[in-house]
Amino acid sequence: MASLGELTAGIAHEIQNPLNFVNNFSEVSNELLGEMNDELSKGNHDEAKQIAGDVKQNLEKILHHGKRADGIVKSMLQHSRSSSGQKELTDINTLVDEYLKLAYHGLRAKDKSFNAKFETSFDSNAGKINVVPQNIGRVILNLINNAFYAVSEKQKAEGLTPDAENYEPTVTVSTQKTNSGIEIKVADNGSGIPQKVLEKIFQPFFTTKPTGLGTGLGLSLSYDIVKALGGELKVETKEGEGSVFIISLSLIDTV
Repeated sequence: MASLGELTAGIAHEIQNPLNFVNNFSEVSNELLGEMNDELSKGNHDEAKQIAGDVKQNLEKILHHGKRADGIVKSMLQHSRSSSGQKELTDINTLVDEYLKLAYHGLRAKDKSFNAKFETSFDSNAGKINVVPQNIGRVILNLINNAFYAVSEKQKAEGLTPDAENYEPTVTVSTQKTNSGIEIKVADNGSGIPQKVLEKIFQPFFTTKPTGLGTGLGLSLSYDIVKALGGELKVETKEGEGSVFIISLSLIDTV
C-alpha cells in the first residue's frame, strides 16, 4: 500500500494547483485596484470602470479555484475517514480518477526523476456502486502504484538499450459497465509478470520488489478486499509487453 508520505504529497499537489491560481489572481487584482484608484483620482471613470470589470473576472476565477480546493479537501476527508465497514453509493469514475491523481503526484513528489504518462477511459454509464469507498480506494491505489512502479522499472532498464528513446512509460486506467457489473482496469506497458511467479502474486508476503520497497501484502490485501465485496481480482500479462489488473464487481451492488 502507498505510504502516508506519498499520499500526503499527492493531496498537497492537488490542493496547491488551485491555491496557486487563487494567489496569482488575488495579487493581480490588488494591483488592478491600485490602478483603478489612480484613474478615479484623475477623473478617468471609463478607464476605472474597465479595470473594475477585469477585477470582477479575477474574483470569479478566485471563487472557482477556491471551490475546487474546497472540493478536493472534502473529497479527501471523505476517503480518509475511519471505515465503518458500511457500504455506500460511490461514483466509481470519480473515485478512480481521484486515486489515480494521488498516486501519480505522490510518486512525482517522492522521486523527482519519475515521469510517466497516464491515460483514462471512463465509461459514462458506470454510475455508482454500493461499496466501502475507503476499501476499494485502497485497492485502486495499490494497483495504480504497482503499475507506475512497473513502467518506471522498465524505463530504467530500457535506458541501457538502444531502444530507450522509443519507450514511453504509460499507465491506463479505465472503467466499463458490463452485463454482470462493473470492471475497473489498470494497465501498464511495463515488462509484464514472469509466468514462474504469476501464480504467487496474490499470496501474502510475496513480492518481486527489492527489500524495503515492498511488503508483499499489497496485492494479497487487495485480493481479499475485492473478494469480500463478492468481486474478482485477476491479472492478464505478457512478458516484455505489460500487465492488466482487472477488478470485477457484481451488478447487484451497482446503481
